[in-house]
Amino acid sequence: MDHVFIEGLEIEALIGIYDWERRIRQTLVFDLEMAFDNRVPAASDAIEDTLNYKAISKRLVEYVSQSDFGLVETLAERVAAIVLDEFGVRSVKLKLSKPGAVRGARAVGVMIERSAP
Repeated sequence: MDHVFIEGLEIEALIGIYDWERRIRQTLVFDLEMAFDNRVPAASDAIEDTLNYKAISKRLVEYVSQSDFGLVETLAERVAAIVLDEFGVRSVKLKLSKPGAVRGARAVGVMIERSAP
C-alpha cells in the first residue's frame, strides 16, 4: 500500500486540562501518514484522482482551531475519524505533538493508528 503524508502541520488550538491552558491557545503539531493507492493518480496525472493533502490540511486547520478539548487523546481520535470518514483513506497513522508542555522535553503527545471499517 502506498502512503501520502503530511508532516509538521502546525495548528493553534485551545487544549489542556489546567486552568492556565484554558486561557491560551497552544501550537499543536500533526504528522499524518495515510494509506492510499497512488496507482490511479500516477496513471492519470490528474489532481482529482489524488488524495488531496491540501484539502486535508485545510479541513484539519478548520476543525482543530475551533476545537476545545482537554486531552490530546480525544483530539487525535477526532482528527483520525475526519481523515478516514471524509477523505476515504484506508488507514491513518497520526502523531499529535504538544511542544513545550513538559519542561526539558521538546514535545509530548500521542501516536495512533486507525483503519476504516
